[in-house]
Amino acid sequence: MKNNLVALEPKQFPEYVEAITDAGGQVTSVTPSTRALVWTDYSSPGALQEMLNANPQLEWVQLPFAGVDAFGEILKSPIIFTSAKRSYSEPVAEHALALCLALARIIPERVRTKSWGRQFADSLYDQDVLIVGGGGIAEELASLLAPFRSKVTVVRNRPNEPFLAGFTGRVVSFDDFDKELAKAKFVILACALTETTRFLFDTRAFGLMRTDSYLVNIARGEVVNQEDLVHALKSGSIAAAATDVTYPEPLPADHAMWQLDNLLITPHTADTKEIVTRLFSERLRVNVAAWLRDKPLVGVVDAELGY
Repeated sequence: MKNNLVALEPKQFPEYVEAITDAGGQVTSVTPSTRALVWTDYSSPGALQEMLNANPQLEWVQLPFAGVDAFGEILKSPIIFTSAKRSYSEPVAEHALALCLALARIIPERVRTKSWGRQFADSLYDQDVLIVGGGGIAEELASLLAPFRSKVTVVRNRPNEPFLAGFTGRVVSFDDFDKELAKAKFVILACALTETTRFLFDTRAFGLMRTDSYLVNIARGEVVNQEDLVHALKSGSIAAAATDVTYPEPLPADHAMWQLDNLLITPHTADTKEIVTRLFSERLRVNVAAWLRDKPLVGVVDAELGY
């Protein structure tokens, strides 16, 4: 019979202890009897690798965020990894929508101006929207866009897999990326960072986009080449951009991106510590209970796809 020991490392947060206990688990440090590990630190993949090397008895590791790019080769270990994918879809999609509306209504310009300013506004209604990435954030965002009658196209690795029930837009593969990018008024990045998507948005991609288009990034900073983005915004290749993610983070105060009037930067606040704590606790309750009862886990990582 499977024991109920669940290690919580390297930091033990009281909310996570409560969630594991609620699900029937017993929080412990890693011992020879421990088979399950909840890893709470995204910034220390090396420490996780050391723990796995020293504890070959571990069978399941729960990771704290939806993105798992920091863990790289570790994910190829012969154990089950689960991420928090789909846990944070609602707040992140909400943030993406807010950034789209801010760009359409030139809020970055409005908050800086000291005079009446130019008479300009754009709208999300009836516009072509391209979402790059087809996971939970994309599904939630498609739902939020429905009242705007936006014509939504989703680009994803596996276009034939089920998407949002009742979705009236289109789901296509990356083979159609260039064609769809050239049509879109709003381009929203909601994809995992993989070798395929790293710096996907560079000078070539910006050259394909409409000059009146808007870019919103709530994925990972390195999906966008920041030097190329600065050039695209300065040259008018695209109208404006908003990003919740950069590289590095925090973005240095003297970085060229801070100097652009048509770029809105938020400090990785699509999901805050408070939001993450609440939603990750719910994921722990679900997955610890499933683990103890030999039920399917939620958010299993595909090492080949990288998410």
